[in-house]
Parts: sequence; C-alpha cells; structure tokens
Amino acid sequence: MKRNLTELAAWLQATGQHMNGVLVTGVSIDSRTVQAGDLFIPFRGDQVNGHRYVQRAIEQGAVAALWMTDEPNPPADIGLIFVDDPELALQKLARAYRDTLSCKVIGITGSNGKTSTKDLVASVLSPYFKVQKTEGNFNNELGLPLTILSLDEDTEIAVLEMGMSGFGEISFLSTLAQPHFAIITNIGEAHMQDLGSRAGIAKAKFEIIDGLQQGGKLFYDGDEPLLQELVKQQSAVEALSFGYDQKAALALENIESNDEGSHFTVKGLLNGSFAIPVYGAHQVKNALAAILFANELAVGADAIRMALRNATLTDMRMQPVVMTNGALVINDAYNAAPTSMRAALAFIQETSLRNDKWVVLADMLELGTEEQDYHEQLAGELLTMDLTGILLFGPRMKWLRDALQRQGVKAQLLWSKKDYAPLVDTLRNLTGADSIILLKGSRGMALEHVLEGLGGK
Repeated sequence: MKRNLTELAAWLQATGQHMNGVLVTGVSIDSRTVQAGDLFIPFRGDQVNGHRYVQRAIEQGAVAALWMTDEPNPPADIGLIFVDDPELALQKLARAYRDTLSCKVIGITGSNGKTSTKDLVASVLSPYFKVQKTEGNFNNELGLPLTILSLDEDTEIAVLEMGMSGFGEISFLSTLAQPHFAIITNIGEAHMQDLGSRAGIAKAKFEIIDGLQQGGKLFYDGDEPLLQELVKQQSAVEALSFGYDQKAALALENIESNDEGSHFTVKGLLNGSFAIPVYGAHQVKNALAAILFANELAVGADAIRMALRNATLTDMRMQPVVMTNGALVINDAYNAAPTSMRAALAFIQETSLRNDKWVVLADMLELGTEEQDYHEQLAGELLTMDLTGILLFGPRMKWLRDALQRQGVKAQLLWSKKDYAPLVDTLRNLTGADSIILLKGSRGMALEHVLEGLGGK
C-alpha cells in the first residue's frame, strides 16, 4: 500500500494534523517491528496503552500514527489521524484498500491444514503469477487487515488464511476479504469448547461463503458429511469437492512415500500423478485443494506437477529432519487436534521409510469438556501400531499414559509432565539410523524443544 495520509484520513472519514505530503507505505501495530514509512496503530487495553509507544514508533521510522480521540496529550509535531476505535479503523482501512485491488483473492479456513494448504496454493501458483500470502498466523480480526494492507498493488493472487474461535468470526473475515474462491480444508475438534460440537465447528467454518464474490467457488473436503450437508443446503455458491470419495471433483486414488516425500495419483477434473516434498495423507489432501484451484486458473497439469514438486511449506508440518545419527524425525509439532493427531499416527503406522518407530505426543489443547476422552481415545490407535516407543509430554497426556497402561501397552512408555529432558535422553540413547520419530502436539506445548535437544532445528 502506498497512500497519502490525507487519503487514509478520507477513507476513515476522520480529521488529523500534519497530514499534507506524508506518504504511508505500510501499517504496524507493534512499535518493535515498525518499518520506515509505516502508519503506527496504537491499541489501548487494560495492561498496555499503545499510545505510549507512538514516539518510539516515529523514531523507528513510522511517518504517522492513529490517535484515539479520548486519549489526552496527542503529540503536536507529528502526523496523526484521530479515531474513536483503532481496531475498527484498521479494519476500515483494509476494507477500503481491498476495494482498490484487482487481484484474485482466495480465502482458506478449516480445523487443520490451513497453513499447509495456503503454502501449497502459493507454491503451485508462484511460478506463473505474482502471489502474496498470509505470513505467520496473521489470520484473525487484526492479522487479516494487516495482511490485506501489506498486499502490493500489482499482486495477481492473494492467498489469505482465516482462523477463528467462535461463531461470526469467519463471516467477518470473509466479508472483509471478499474472496473470489474459498477452501475449507476439513472439520476437526479444535475450539470445541467454544462451538459445542463438530456440527457447530462446520457451521462456523462454512461462514467463509458469506463474503464470496458473485460467481465465486468453494472447494471443500468431500469426505466430511457435515460439509456435504451444508453444501446441499445452499445453492448460491458453486462447490467442488476433493478427497478420497471417488465421486469428488478431484479424487485421490493412491499414495506412496519415499525419502523425497509423498507421491499420489488423482482422477476427476485432472488425471495423473503428482508429488509433494512432505509426508502424510492429510498433506496430500491439502495438495488436492491446491491442484483444484490451479486448474481453475487454467494452469496446466505439467506446470502444476512441477510447482508442487518444489513446494515450500512452513516449518513443523510433517517436516522431515534427519539427525546426525541417521534417525528421521517427522516434525509435525506446529499444532494438534484429534483429527490431525490420528492422521500423523496413520502415516507412521503405514510408512516403510524406517522400521524402528517412535512417537512423541504432547497435549492437545482447546478441546473443551471432552478433552480427557479425546486423549484417552488415542490409546486405541497406538495399541494397533507396531511401535518401539511412546513418549508423552504434558499434564493432559497422563490420561493417555494411564489408558495405555490399563490396556497393556507393549511399547516402551514414558510420560513427562513438563520436562523435555527425559524425552530427549531416551531418544538420544535408543534411536539410530533405522529409527523414525514423530513429534506431534499443540503449539502451546513447544514440542520442537525435543528436536532442538537432539541437535535438529
């Protein structure tokens, strides 16, 4: 975004001071990461008042700031726009800027796989279009506006991730972004405590169609009955499914893994073989969404195939890391819920990449009143697997440890409530070149510390 401060004030229908001749080239809400040319937006909360950091932001290179109308003592010598609510002002700026852009916008939501799907979509299109995507986890009511305001005016494709914890949030984000296309990756159990049931989660995710532009399309997980039913209940949006269901618009036929990643074949709107440089059937399913979207933009099968083979995914999503002792670590520690946990375990069970199999599992968070059941239910999966060791981390994983002990687990079993060292020591002493180790847990459990303890990154 490159706009004069006077134009931004007009977008906000607000007054200001020292606005003439000030060119804004970015927006920041954190004085520690301000870039030259930024408009700094201060927020005021119970613990922190961002107005105290306006001067620091100016010293860091910001050219102007917003200022709440009821905040006393505005600095008299810098460019300011006076607003009643900085958060609403940020969103209003993003909405106004979005209206000026001509790029195609794709919105992505789902319980699991949003970031991987975003990365795969961006990777498959980047060789052929100018693509920008959500960076990090800027996918909420603050992050999405910042992402929109960071888009270059000549961007051709914007890939926007949308996250939520309650009803109405995806609707708000979709209406703000006005996507031409939407993807729902799947429906899991995350945020059950706020939404009550998987049906509630599906309904909340399906809000992504609320902001779809006329003639827009929805791509969705065709193996999810809850989404199938929601699609049937609406007729305004064309919907294309992907998944194992052989009636899907793009159906997965088979998957194989080797040291380079996952190879798979599809049929439907496209037919043939493809490959991605990560492991797991759930990641292959995410790739189906990327293939569908690329096909929608008339990218040929060979071009899609080449781009997917070289795709770059954000770290800690079924990411292979080889240790100095030759052990293969599958780092899937970015997040976890029962659905994604079972998918990662299924890969470990089915893979023939290594024979000596270990899993390191950490607490699954935000599962609500049924969290104990969800942790205990993993025992059924683990007891059918040919595992050498099961290492558990976090207070909630004690439920799983107890369930495994009750049912007579044969694999080596270790539980640590809050200390990573026992896990690291066990793996360092007992694994080698024939070992494959899965790391899987919710983001708040920081399971990557185990990898770091083993000498990986």
